[in-house]
Amino acid sequence: MNNTLDYYNKNADEFILGTVNADMTATLDKFIKHVPVGGKILDLGCGSGRDSLYFKNLGYEITAVDGSIEICKQAEKKIGQPVLNMMFNEIDFDDCFDGVWACASLLHVPSDEIESVISKIEKSLKNGGHFYCSFKYGDFEGERNGRFFNDYTEESTKQLFAKFPTFGLVDMWITSDARPDRDEKWVNCVWVKK
Repeated sequence: MNNTLDYYNKNADEFILGTVNADMTATLDKFIKHVPVGGKILDLGCGSGRDSLYFKNLGYEITAVDGSIEICKQAEKKIGQPVLNMMFNEIDFDDCFDGVWACASLLHVPSDEIESVISKIEKSLKNGGHFYCSFKYGDFEGERNGRFFNDYTEESTKQLFAKFPTFGLVDMWITSDARPDRDEKWVNCVWVKK
């Protein structure tokens, strides 16, 4: 993960420029319809703050988190509130969020650590809370373009979440990359904590 953090700290401006204007509205709306208006949302791996700002503008209470200090600094300016600088395995919330949004962020967690992170997400959600996550589509795990990636398919995502019986699948779908210069596919899913 250190190489990945180094990448984001050194390339924060370029990364934000490439993602801040990606139109995620359709995906955001598929998630937000499950979260009560004015509810609390954890944006896990908030990047530029694009999605946190979207939720905030709709009246949700946002807790934004990112592992890169340089990304956090820029996200704070965009969102207009503090962003917590911490790694996914450091989150420690208990039964306080109506929704957790992890857009293109958990894909940096190695397979031998992802269950621990999902357990922390599960703990942070209220019963009936919803959890969105997305991964690059495929079966690759390793370093690519200076960062660590752990790709998933529909089947491998279902196998991972089968280890968490308190999560029920609400929706799973495949999308094309929202950035105009990319042709990657993504697996997206919404889970509910029973």
